[in-house]
Amino acid sequence: MLGSTYRLQLTPEFGFAAAAEAANYLADLGISHAYLSPVLEAVPGSPHGYDVTDHARIRGELGGAEGFRAMAERLRASGLGIVLDIVPNHMAVPADLRQNRQLWSVLREGRGSPYATWFDIDWAAQDDRMVLPILGAPLESCLGELRVEPNGGPDGEPVLRYFDHVLPLLPGTTRLPLRGLLEAQHYRVTWWRDATTELNWRRFFDIATLIGIRVEDPAVFEATHEVIVRLVTEGLVDGLRVDHPDGLADPRGYLSRLAEATGRAWVVAEKILAPQEALPADWACAGTTGYDALRVVDGLFLDPAAGDILGAEYTRFCRISGDDCSARRFADVAAEAKREIAGGPLAAEVARLARILCSVAPETPAEDVHAVLTEVLAAFPVYRAYVHPGEPPPAAAAAAIREAVDGARRHLPRRLRGLAADLGAAALGQQRPVSGAAGRAGEFVVRFQQTTGPVQAKGVEDTAGYRWSRLVSLNEVGCDPDWLGTEPAEFHATAARLAADWPHTMTTLSTHDTKRQEDVRARLAVLAEMPEEWGRRARQWHERAVTLRFFGAVAAAVDPDTEYLIWQTLVGAWPIGTERLAAYLTKAIREAKRRTSWISPDQEYEAAVLGLAARALDDPRVAESIAGFVAEIAADAVVNSLGAKLVQLTMPGVPDVYQGCEEPALSLVDPDNRRAIDYPRIRRDLMDLDTGSGAIRPADLEGGDFAAFRRAKLLVASRALRLRRARPEWFAGSYRPLWASGSASAHVVAFQRDERPITVVTRLPVGLRRRGGWQDTTLPLPAGTAWADVLSGTVHRGGAVPVTELTGGLPVALLVPTPGG
Repeated sequence: MLGSTYRLQLTPEFGFAAAAEAANYLADLGISHAYLSPVLEAVPGSPHGYDVTDHARIRGELGGAEGFRAMAERLRASGLGIVLDIVPNHMAVPADLRQNRQLWSVLREGRGSPYATWFDIDWAAQDDRMVLPILGAPLESCLGELRVEPNGGPDGEPVLRYFDHVLPLLPGTTRLPLRGLLEAQHYRVTWWRDATTELNWRRFFDIATLIGIRVEDPAVFEATHEVIVRLVTEGLVDGLRVDHPDGLADPRGYLSRLAEATGRAWVVAEKILAPQEALPADWACAGTTGYDALRVVDGLFLDPAAGDILGAEYTRFCRISGDDCSARRFADVAAEAKREIAGGPLAAEVARLARILCSVAPETPAEDVHAVLTEVLAAFPVYRAYVHPGEPPPAAAAAAIREAVDGARRHLPRRLRGLAADLGAAALGQQRPVSGAAGRAGEFVVRFQQTTGPVQAKGVEDTAGYRWSRLVSLNEVGCDPDWLGTEPAEFHATAARLAADWPHTMTTLSTHDTKRQEDVRARLAVLAEMPEEWGRRARQWHERAVTLRFFGAVAAAVDPDTEYLIWQTLVGAWPIGTERLAAYLTKAIREAKRRTSWISPDQEYEAAVLGLAARALDDPRVAESIAGFVAEIAADAVVNSLGAKLVQLTMPGVPDVYQGCEEPALSLVDPDNRRAIDYPRIRRDLMDLDTGSGAIRPADLEGGDFAAFRRAKLLVASRALRLRRARPEWFAGSYRPLWASGSASAHVVAFQRDERPITVVTRLPVGLRRRGGWQDTTLPLPAGTAWADVLSGTVHRGGAVPVTELTGGLPVALLVPTPGG
């Protein structure tokens, strides 16, 4: 049974040997399993490993097979197991295609390749050729840069070169003139911009360097999982994290096959659940990777009553900046963004869907099908509906498709509303196809489900999340930024459901994909308790920034959502340097795709945004004001941080600690959150806590001292993790809410696991302070025993205990029954 995991991001600079060096520290921290990013051979220099090039080899840059085994032995000697991140949905299309031998074969031999079934290619759409959008300009402009190189292939055969790109050539074509040679290949090289409209193969989202693979084919599954399965069956690996299962043709079937191959090893799936969505009960896995837990845990530390005021301040800021966002909801922004994605970056995928549907119902005009598809995809409420051709659709799938069709009908002209209903029936497998098109009808069911996820991810996560800035800590995967806060009763109900249905699911607060790490979000949560003060500060900084901008070199205006994002980013990640901030903001505004983008960067606008951010850091008045505000809210942010961490580590599920997040975690989206971790320093801090030399004074925490916060979070993390490792059965058992009584009872959340450990945390600290503290608030501890706080050592008798006593040293407590008590 897994007690906890610790995510290590492996890179060429931090490989297996470095992970092995961290073994003793992770064991001291209380971790049971090291959770490693992908370990199979990837594109050289890859900082993440999700771009797999060879499933048959463990990545040489990390240390290879020998290095992996040495690391595993070192971890096992320290009492640690291993969980691996695996990537079944796609593999790399590297510039040097010799690195991907299966794809090399397909490009060389076309449909005749023994690996032709590996990849999801629509050959008919491009006259039996695979589109390769690698050129820097239209082909006519690049002919002089393409050349044949003799003896460049794996077996010494000629190759086609285009700068760093190396492509195979069909045997016997090298004597042809260049144009004839290009026409003779099983692929067509084209301008990179053509990927949007002409691509004829499934990829990962809109990334044309990652090609989808068909693991639904048993032979492909076996070949791509041989190494992974062997590591599990040999006992070197204990569990797996499955990346992006929604991209697969049949997630349920894949997980069943994986369970059978691994002897039902612990597996969690990176499934993004909407707030009211449930994980399919027929999936052969332990649960999700924890974004659903992140949502409800974060929500505990947000005040639901503040939504209207926070929205009013957001509207006021937009207006003074020259915009009016008063009529907008995040849902509207997301629908608009999904519509843009379906009609833009993912237009090729939508066109493929439209072709399939037209073959099922050929009397329908293609342009009408495309228009209706775009609106249905824009209105789709979840990542995917799980419909299996030939089976009755589950109720949840039918409801999701019905909601999407109804939403699309509201935006379509009357003449197309019936077509939307027909499309919905086709997505559910209920549309009767024309004679001979039954196979295409089943293909549409599957392909539709493989398209909704990318549109949702690119439209919501990577576009709308950077366009709507009411409170950016809510703009995380699986969250609904229109919805503010989780009431304790709702949290308890969710936790109880997990304990009953998915007791071994993963829980998390930070991942390699979170837009902001957990303590950035905890700090921003304070703003929701003081929205008027936050709004006043943001307007002050804006007024000063406007003055500075008039004297700057760039006069272009920054849109209000981006500026509001800048101020929240500065507060949340403070202190932050110009380089880190500029890298983050460049990514944010390009992902937003309003005034600039990755495809069409607007240098003047980007200079305006980065100039505003730089001047905010360089101007003493602004910088000192931001620093002062962060200091004012620091103590309340600490309450949120420690509370969220303790809840995540003790609620039902297997908690994951992202690297470095056992201490304050103030990084932003990747690559910022992949920065190196100073493990020797953190281990020294842990030793100081263990020896008593790192004592935490309540006055330091209340004063916002960062060093005290660092020690306090490490204390909370290590003591909770050690308790889980020592008594795993306590955290695999029942879940029971405990309810405080008294005037401040709404500010405490408490629960008990397996009738033993009790978690107590403080929530909404600003409101608690304004009402005068805990006063008469008590928490009933089970009578007949004494309860020791493993964080402070304080012992409490059973019965009604004043919460002020429970939180006298720290704003949280973790209580266990004392021996003989």
